[in-house]
Amino acid sequence: MKFYLILVAHCCLTLVYNAPLRGHELTLAVENAMSLAKKILGDIRGAHDACVTSAGLTLSSEAKSLDYLLSDIGIPAPPVLKSEELTMETSLKRIVNGLDLHHKLLEEIGVALKCSEELKPVLAGVRDLCDQVQEVQRLAQIPSPESQDGFPGLSLQRHSDFQVQVAAHLTLRQLRSFTQDVFRTLRHISASMTDPQ
Repeated sequence: MKFYLILVAHCCLTLVYNAPLRGHELTLAVENAMSLAKKILGDIRGAHDACVTSAGLTLSSEAKSLDYLLSDIGIPAPPVLKSEELTMETSLKRIVNGLDLHHKLLEEIGVALKCSEELKPVLAGVRDLCDQVQEVQRLAQIPSPESQDGFPGLSLQRHSDFQVQVAAHLTLRQLRSFTQDVFRTLRHISASMTDPQ
């Protein structure tokens, strides 16, 4: 009986000490994800400068007149993250799906423009961030979503050189906007975890 009580007490203490430890690990994982998102935002400009050489296609220019080509070229829109009503589970799932989408898009563009080397920092950053968000899911005991294989590809071979340049420009601009949303979402998640309420 005495041994049983000791065992129960040990289990209770283990649970008490593991809970804050898991919470600390989760907070660190989210902070690491935020750092990776900032790194991607820093790498996008260099990739754009190296891969997009057509005059007028700069990251600083909005080029709204080109947005109609998004559907013409076949660039899918990423999942929406801008709702405050999204749960942590839904937000993380959408982040993973959006990062997977942009990774596939950039791989195709790198081959078409022969600038795979220049895109490597962004591709590595997107993959690292995706892995880190999946680590956040694991620590938060949220099941990881299955990989989205529905993306049909861009078929850039049938487009003109200018359209391929536009595809690279729009994809990198879209990735920048999505990553900014990712950073804000992760910051919101981090704040909600530290909020005593």
